[in-house]
Amino acid sequence: MCGIAGFFEREGRPTAERAAVLHAMTRTLVHRGPDGEGYHEDSSIALGHRRLGIIDLEGGAQPLANEDGTVWIAFNGEIYNYRDLTDLLTTRGHVFRTRSDTEVIVHAYEEWGVECLERLRGMFAFALWDAPRRRLVLARDRLGKKPLYYGTCGGTLVFGSELKALLRYPGAQREIDPFALSDYVSLGYVPAPRTILRGFQKLPAAHILVADPNQLIVRPYWDIDFDREPPPGDPVEHVRELLREAVLLRLRSDVPLGAFLSGGLDSSAVVGTMARLLPHPVTTASIGFDEAEFNELPWVREVSRLFGTAHH
Repeated sequence: MCGIAGFFEREGRPTAERAAVLHAMTRTLVHRGPDGEGYHEDSSIALGHRRLGIIDLEGGAQPLANEDGTVWIAFNGEIYNYRDLTDLLTTRGHVFRTRSDTEVIVHAYEEWGVECLERLRGMFAFALWDAPRRRLVLARDRLGKKPLYYGTCGGTLVFGSELKALLRYPGAQREIDPFALSDYVSLGYVPAPRTILRGFQKLPAAHILVADPNQLIVRPYWDIDFDREPPPGDPVEHVRELLREAVLLRLRSDVPLGAFLSGGLDSSAVVGTMARLLPHPVTTASIGFDEAEFNELPWVREVSRLFGTAHH
């Protein structure tokens, strides 16, 4: 988990003021990224990043740019197929300076533009700055695992991983949206694109925002297709192979990893697949409750014993 924050404006502010605002926004997200922070500014854009190091601990600092500094990115998440994309983009002449999954997005954008999103497999929210076009691209993964908020303050587009970052921008209003409050009371959460505050939105899952000095467009780039024909063969084996491949991709890490285990169908299937793929016991963790109706530990212990996990 990392944190991103920033703003896009047509007319620049004095450098000291812009930097102070950007630093204040970004540092509200220190809990999301305790391993480091970074900033990039030019006359129109300010990008901030708080980092939790997972891939390329030495070389993956952000914001990160292409070779000539014309495309910059602040990224939260992980691109699971980054090695395959790196190999493909290298054959097309792109030069990589790091081993990070972040850099692959920059070069994918250079190669395919915003259509690069169709090739990314992962969980992500990012802000990408295309300096020659004076274009900001905000994007969120297909199922919305990583959060991304945006809004306007005095004509400036502000964005960040959490609302608290946006509220540090000068002039940001803290006015409750009564429709969002009604949603929260009725549903227990506020569905996208609303937020609890008027004037700020969540970028919906599988959506992209493209802004330049003349326009701002929000549109979907993906949706579930219920009309696709099922593949031939045994559906059980097909699902098992898809699960194996998906889990294998997510085992790529430069730090130790494990799994949250609830004892239910989803986490048990993931842990069982990990146990077959890893040469050592899977590290698992769970939370128990005194209230029997909420406590899942009996099922957790059963699954842990079945797959021989190192459980906490």
